[in-house]
Order: sequence, then C-alpha cells, then structure tokens
Amino acid sequence: MPTNVIMPQMGESIAEGTVVKWLKKVGEYVERDEPLLEISTDKVDAEIPSPAAGVLSKILVKENETVAVNSVVAVLDGEEAAAARPPAVERATRKVEAEPTPATPPLTPRKSARGAPEEGLRRGPDEGVRKGNVRSSPLVRRVARERDVDLSRVPGTGLGGRVSKKDILAYLAEQPASEAPRPQAAPMPAPVVSEPSRAPAPAPVPAPPVVFTGPTQVVPMTPMRRQIAEHMVLSKRTSAHVTTVFEVEVTRVYETRARQAEEFERRYGIKLTYTPFFVRAAVEAIKEFPVTNSSVDGSNVVYKREVNMGIAVALETGLIVPVIKRADEKNFLGVARAVNDLAERARTKRLSVDDVQGGTFTITNPGVFGSLLGTPIINQPQVAILGVGAIEKRAVVRDDAIAIRPMVYLALSFDHRIIDGAVADQFMGRVKSRLEKWDEAVL
Repeated sequence: MPTNVIMPQMGESIAEGTVVKWLKKVGEYVERDEPLLEISTDKVDAEIPSPAAGVLSKILVKENETVAVNSVVAVLDGEEAAAARPPAVERATRKVEAEPTPATPPLTPRKSARGAPEEGLRRGPDEGVRKGNVRSSPLVRRVARERDVDLSRVPGTGLGGRVSKKDILAYLAEQPASEAPRPQAAPMPAPVVSEPSRAPAPAPVPAPPVVFTGPTQVVPMTPMRRQIAEHMVLSKRTSAHVTTVFEVEVTRVYETRARQAEEFERRYGIKLTYTPFFVRAAVEAIKEFPVTNSSVDGSNVVYKREVNMGIAVALETGLIVPVIKRADEKNFLGVARAVNDLAERARTKRLSVDDVQGGTFTITNPGVFGSLLGTPIINQPQVAILGVGAIEKRAVVRDDAIAIRPMVYLALSFDHRIIDGAVADQFMGRVKSRLEKWDEAVL
C-alpha cells in the first residue's frame, strides 16, 4: 500500500523545512532507511531516510521549496510495486539477508592503541558486516564496512530487529572515542586549525560556477544561505557590536603541539589541532568573566552556568555552528575529541538538532583560510564571539632585540549593551595570558 513521506520536525521550535535535494527520482526503487532526500531547517541540514521500501511514485515538493513540518512531500508504492523492484537489487538483498554467512579466513585479534587485544576482530571489506541473518539496508551495511562494525552487536529497532541508519549511528556515538572503529576514508579536517604561514593552506571552498546568458545572472539563494543572511542581519539589528583585537604569541602552544601531535594521534586516534588550545583558554577566561557567557532578555541579563562552546564549521553550502556541550567540564582530551567528532558529523550531514542548539559562546576561525584578522558577527542570542586569525611567524621585539615568534591575532566581538570595553579587554588579557603561558602538563 502507498506510504507517505512527511517533512519531519527536527526539533521543538522547528515549524518548517526546505527540500534541498532529492536523492531518488520518480520511478526508482528505494530500500527502507535508504537516504531519500536532503532537507534544511534553520537549525541543521539532514538526510531523511525512506520510511519504507518501495518505488518513489510521486514527488510533491520540489527542490528548494519550503513546507510546514508534517507535510507530505512524496509518496512511495510499497507491496504493489514489488514487481518493479530491480532484479539486481532483489538478488543482492536476498543474498545478503537470506543466505548463510560464507566461510571466512581466520580472523586476527585487533590491538588497541595500548597494545592490548580488543574484543572485536579485524575483518576484510565484506566480513563482519553481519552475524547470522542481521537485517539491514545497503546504506547500513556500507557504514558497517567503512567503520569496521559487526552488525550483530548493533541493537536493531526496526521491524523484526532490522538495523536502521539511526541504530548504527547511535551505536557508533556510544563507543568510547579511543576504542571506536576508525573510518577507512581519509579523516576530515578539524574546523578551527590555524597553521603557521609556512604550512600549506587548506583548499578554499569552491564557489558554484556561474554561467552567464546575458549581462547578469540571477541565482536564488540556497536555503542555508537565506537562513545565514537572516540570522546575521538580525544580530546586527539586535546587538551593539564592538570588536577588540589582541596580538598573542603562541610559542608554547606551537611547540607543545609539535612535540605531542604524533603521540596524541597514536594514543587517541585523533589529530591534535590548535582548536582545543583556544577552547580551553576561552573557557578559563569565561569562568572569570561570566558576563561573556550570558544573554539578554529584555532588561535582564541571563547568566549561563554551563559553558556550551560553539565551533563554526565552513561547509560547501555555508556555515554551521555545532556546540560542545559543557565544555567547562571537559579536560583537554575531551575537548579535542568533541571538536573532531562535531567537525566530521557537520561535513557528513549527521548532526542532530541538539548538536547545534544551546550554545553560549562561539569561536570562529577565518585564519584557517589565511586571514590574519576578522571582525565576526555575534551568534544570537549570545553576547560574544572570538575570532582566531592565522598563526604565522613574525618579527617581534623581545628584550630589546628582534626575534621570530609564532603570532596570532584574536578578535573578540561583544555586545556593548552589557559588556563594557574594560571587561572585554580583561577577558582577552586572560585568554592571551593562558595561551602565552601554556602548561604542557595539561595534555
């Protein structure tokens, strides 16, 4: 029987969503839980899985069209469309889901970073994806292969214990970062990583090609671009923006990272970037100046107990700010893990609504693309945002002599309605002191 595909509500405050892209065409067969379309809301972009297996018979909402949540966006033909199922797909699915597991060569225990054998076993590309007859979609099996996951260990919440995309992502999120299976694909870069100028700069985000058919070419904004534009204009109308800039020597941070990067990746399986250093320094400064971790409600100042640190991540389609929840309770390793995890999930569109809500302070980094200085716009309803420029070696005066030191410009944009210039400068002075006197024992 036909199955309606509805626009999901991605959070309590979300009233509408925009269809960004259809991943299937009318007449194509789609498996249950296979990605069917991409949507965008004012909080997060996400892939929406198919609610059932069948043929996509109708698309009711076009790409870049915005509709209210719970609206029907497409129709799937289910059981009646079985005859239209591609034979190759049917055979492949029957082979994976119905046939017994083929014999495999002996498995070798995998060792953890500390050298002890892990409970899991190392498998080939098609081994260990399931044990017995674990029901799952092709997408889930691909994720399992890439992440080296035994699907028999993943609790399935679907019909008959079927493992869905949500199930395997929840399973991966629950694994300790130091023991979680590492993807076979190349690791994604962290969002806020400023290298000295002698290091190669990351490739810039490519701009979409513009084909002129006359003197001008009119291209509608993407849903994400429209939301960014509205948010930025709202922020400028709301807050009294002022920016203060400090120059900071980061010799100790630079040397600490150089000494510890290899061991850090070997022990914990994540790259040591500059981001956690700036996050930790900002968190300590916020504790001393809690007004920077507040918001304005009419004539009241609302102080936040938790420090939820937003980290701006540049995407091909715009900018998103996932949040490290309770960053003040995390040690350096915990912050580093959170930064890497959020950056990867932001770029693979696997962020949840909760991941981008509740931020109380934001760090953004124009320096990752080579910018020395930027004056960021406050991320409402927050009252301050820290911009990190590129780290580069410059000639500076030390003890009446010219010396070469790794330097960085830090720019704090703050809401002058409740933060005075003196308080902002004292806050930045604390961040500067923490970075310049960095204690390597923190790692």
